[in-house]
Amino acid sequence: MLRQDGFRYRNVPQGDRFVSADPTCMLTTILGSCVAACLFDPVAQIGGMNHFLLAHPHGNQTLDRVTEQRYGVHAMELLINEMQKAGADRRRLRAHLYGGGNLHAGMQAIGTANGDFARRFLADEGIPLLAQDLGGTSARRVEFQPALGRARSRVVTDHGVERALVTPRRAAPLPIVEDDGDVDLF
Repeated sequence: MLRQDGFRYRNVPQGDRFVSADPTCMLTTILGSCVAACLFDPVAQIGGMNHFLLAHPHGNQTLDRVTEQRYGVHAMELLINEMQKAGADRRRLRAHLYGGGNLHAGMQAIGTANGDFARRFLADEGIPLLAQDLGGTSARRVEFQPALGRARSRVVTDHGVERALVTPRRAAPLPIVEDDGDVDLF
């Protein structure tokens, strides 16, 4: 249902992902130590968000299809694969990362580990990171327009008050390049 602000909202809960090319789609989630990767292809105007709890499973843990989505190592590939099935080109993907907070003093820095994993994954895959709001000690509410690559991250305080950290912005369109099979090195 289209809301008064012109968007159709879709929550992305822990261990899930969603992909869309609809310019009226607004993906939302609330993050603590979890990380949400927001990826988009500015040419195909397809994007998606995942929401993972931990970077890697522990030891030789056996995972079913639902459980594996909770781990960044699987969640990132699942998101990319779903975007490619929808028509995105992996070579044009751009990223935003949000979350990774360490909300409880004295506990293991899971949020830091999640953020470090996500940045390393993007670097290893050659996916440019255009915006990030990672770390700190507060929860965040994230809104992402997947088709346009626009995002907003707000810190959620103990009293539920939000203050904007990253405001929505349209990603600069990339030139469309015909693929002749050659590799260009810069």
